[in-house]
Amino acid sequence: MQTWINALSWLNFGFLLKGLAVTLFISVFAIVLSFILGSILGIIRYAKIRFISAIVGFIIDIVRNLPLLLIIFFTYFGLPNIGLRPGAILSAIIAMTIFESSMIAEIVRSGIQSVAVGQIEGARSTGMTFVQALWHVVLPQAYRHMIPTIIGQFASLIKDTSLATIIVVPELMQHAQVIYGQNANYIVPMFAALTLLYFIVCFTLSAIGNRLNKRLA
Repeated sequence: MQTWINALSWLNFGFLLKGLAVTLFISVFAIVLSFILGSILGIIRYAKIRFISAIVGFIIDIVRNLPLLLIIFFTYFGLPNIGLRPGAILSAIIAMTIFESSMIAEIVRSGIQSVAVGQIEGARSTGMTFVQALWHVVLPQAYRHMIPTIIGQFASLIKDTSLATIIVVPELMQHAQVIYGQNANYIVPMFAALTLLYFIVCFTLSAIGNRLNKRLA
């Protein structure tokens, strides 16, 4: 019992919360950027633009089948070879944005395809352009269908930030490793604390998604 009290002292728990703040910082930026980029890529793939849609689809398929850890390594160690030197946190944001964008793109494409073809045909018959019909008629319906899947993907992103510890990003997992690295008896308490913190964040995100889904239903 004393081991748990020492492991989860205010000093150690405060240190964990600092790591959680970095985790949330990376997650928020990656979520916003991947949602924007993934939506654009998904729409392009759905639109079947000559050559462009095929190229975008090919790139998305490649990225989706790569391990996120490999993309993090490439971003942190590979970009300096072409003159770009992002720090560890920026490298993590870039890598996760690239990876999540490919996932979101497929979700968006599938969501748009789930909307009845007659919806866009009806919108076009009123004089709307393809882009206007997509923006005003199709996407609002598609995003309503996609909310649970997108929220689930974002929850996975938050958990995947733990992989950034491999490039010494001072996020939640890395701070936990620092603490139990000082005393091996702290390993179990630290993983219990990690479980609780990740659960709180992901459960909160899921609850927000469910509430939003009910409001838009």
